[in-house]
Amino acid sequence: MRHFLALDLSDRLGKITCPVLALNGTKDRQVNGEENLNALRNGLAGQKEIHAIEGVNHLFQHCNTGNPSEYKDIEETFAPEVLEIIVTWMKKR
Repeated sequence: MRHFLALDLSDRLGKITCPVLALNGTKDRQVNGEENLNALRNGLAGQKEIHAIEGVNHLFQHCNTGNPSEYKDIEETFAPEVLEIIVTWMKKR
């Protein structure tokens, strides 16, 4: 786990040539979405579509806090607007 936490992929992002769809919830408490999405915006050289999804957690569910302790109380499986972004992106390919 320490290896993955310390891993810096910024030097490798420019070598990615396939289209990339990157999504992160604004209430994600497991991954720093702003930091990661900015790294992708700045580092990916190829075709990219990057979205910060307002009000969803790490699992792309609408939530109050985004804390993992809240997961068990959320009935939504997956936010419909996130699914729509994915489907639209895939249909373009």
